[in-house]
Formats: sequence, C-alpha cells, structure tokens
Amino acid sequence: MSSKKKNAVSGAAVVNQRSIPWLPIALVTVVAVFAAAIFGFVYSKHSDKAEAKAAQTAREQAAAEFKPSPQNPDPSKNIPGVKTADYAGQKHVRPNDRVAYDQSPPFGGPHDGVWADCTGVVYPQAVRSENMVHSLEHGAVWIAYNPDKVDQPGIDKLKQRVEDKPYTMMSPYPNLDKPISLQSWGHQLKVDNAGDPRIDQFITALRQNNNGVYPEIGGSCQAYPGAFDTNNPPPFNPTPPGPDAIPMSGEGANAGSPMGQ
Repeated sequence: MSSKKKNAVSGAAVVNQRSIPWLPIALVTVVAVFAAAIFGFVYSKHSDKAEAKAAQTAREQAAAEFKPSPQNPDPSKNIPGVKTADYAGQKHVRPNDRVAYDQSPPFGGPHDGVWADCTGVVYPQAVRSENMVHSLEHGAVWIAYNPDKVDQPGIDKLKQRVEDKPYTMMSPYPNLDKPISLQSWGHQLKVDNAGDPRIDQFITALRQNNNGVYPEIGGSCQAYPGAFDTNNPPPFNPTPPGPDAIPMSGEGANAGSPMGQ
C-alpha cells in the first residue's frame, strides 16, 4: 500500500475516534434526576395537603345537618351511640383533690377550679381528668384515645379535627375500653376508628352549643396565666381514687372558682 493511502486510512481512523463527553452528560443526568425528585416531593406534599383539606371539607359537609339551632338545640340525640347524663356545674375541687368519677373518661361532675387549655390543643401525654372536665363545662369537646388501640394514621386523622380548632382538645387516655371516646358536658360517644362519621357529627352538634347544653356559656378556653401550663399540664392519675375522693354529688367540693368561671 502506498504511503498516500496509508495516510488516508490513518486520517479516517483519527476522525472516527471522537471522544464522548461523559462528564457533562453525567452532570446533566444528575441535575435532571435531582430536579425530578424535588418536583415529586413538592407535588406529593401539596397533594397530601389538598387531599386532607378535601377530606375535612367533605366531613364537615356531611355533618352539617347536625348543626344546632333553636328548633333543634341538641342534634346529638340523633347520633347513634351517644350517651347522656345530667351533671350540675360549678362544683370545684382543689388542685390535689381526686374525683370519684362515674364514667371513664368523665364527661361531667365536680372538677378542678382551673380548666385545661382547649384552644385546639393536642396533648402528647394524658392530662388530669379534673382539669379536662372543667373545659367541657365551658363548651369544649375532648377527644380521648387509647394509644394502644389507635395507630399513627388514626391519630393523625383525629388531629385534623382538633389542631387550631377553638373549644377542642385531644389527649391519650390509658386503658380506655374503646379506641376513641369523645366527650362534651353531659355527652359521650365511643367509636372504634378515626374514620367514623359520627365523630364529626358529635363535634358539630356539641362544640360551643349555646342552647343550654353546657353550664358556662361564654367560658374561656384559653389557659389561665400562671394556673395551667399547656406545655406541662398536670398529669393523668391512672390509679383508682381513694376513700377521700370527692363524690359525684360534689360533697366536700369548694363553692365557686378561683378563676371566677
């Protein structure tokens, strides 16, 4: 082969052996994958919030027929499973007193002179019943749950009904006989799961129902400064009340309240 032909072949080989820019390609690929992951995360979060809001709206619309009115002052009477009892208000006990409540969780009767914060608070630990009952006297709804019977998705569903909702509070309640129990003054409903539509019906019917359903209309739900620490509330006492406990009749309870409510 002539030298001219050899050079031609050699030149063709040089032209065909072009290098591939692997580094730029790899960088572009990494950026694209990262951007897709970020977009997917943001979209997922937005979608979850939208679904939660839609579910809340649907629950509220479904429960709308249970909104109280002068013609129907206590719509909870139409909710299957609601238990009622008559309790006298304004029977206050001292901070160290125990009350021999006739229900568990209690939903009325003698209670501490200081109410628990019920401004849409989700308590991570069980709270002293005597303080929680006082909040019911002010028109609040208390959602109690058995931490051994409600999983995290169920707890999250319950939180959606409580967080930032006035006159609502939530806390675990050890050894509760049902997974979930709702309390308002003189009313109680126990259910098996957080998706039960009666939960929203109960809240709609009884939270701040100003038709004579609870004793202290206009009572505050804001924690009284210096009297109740929302971040460190008095703990729940799981032991049975002793013989010195205040009976449901209120005998031995103080008259009035240091808070004036």
